[in-house]
Amino acid sequence: MPIPTLHTERLLLKPLEAGDAPQIQQRYPHWEIVRYMVSSVPWPYPDNGAEQYVNNVALPDIAKGIAWFWTLRQRAAVDNLMGLICLYDVEDNNRGFWLAPEYQRQGYMREASLAVTDYWFNTLNKPVLRAPKAAVNQRSQRISEQSGMRRIRTEKKAYVSGVLDSEVWEITRDEWNARHGKRTRV
Repeated sequence: MPIPTLHTERLLLKPLEAGDAPQIQQRYPHWEIVRYMVSSVPWPYPDNGAEQYVNNVALPDIAKGIAWFWTLRQRAAVDNLMGLICLYDVEDNNRGFWLAPEYQRQGYMREASLAVTDYWFNTLNKPVLRAPKAAVNQRSQRISEQSGMRRIRTEKKAYVSGVLDSEVWEITRDEWNARHGKRTRV
């Protein structure tokens, strides 16, 4: 099933394509973004880092049917990539995202996160969503809290900025749909 474009009040979530790599390369390699990414993210970020990631990780995982990636764009400026959000069908790591610093603190990632979480539960029909994050990443925690998730575990994990306490947050499909006034499909 091809990944659909998702629409929110202010955003267009467009499926990732190879041609997005140049804008990702411009927007992504900032310390305030990468410091809480897993340690496998190269830092300093190489000049071809986005092209390598898009073509050798993201698009192949989409083709395998284990990942769904969207670029975030304002509806009023659809040619301008603001960030990325993804869903992964892997244990304990189902949703990840980043947003360019100039677009942070405006509710864009919360809006995108609600849209893709709903897609996870009500299109892909997954039973639970889990999202890991660095315990010091308070903005990511707020997005999880606001969507009804709860912390289920804390452990140590290697991030670009070093070994940190890491939390796994969770919400079930039934909890999500009850919170958003939807019936769960059987």
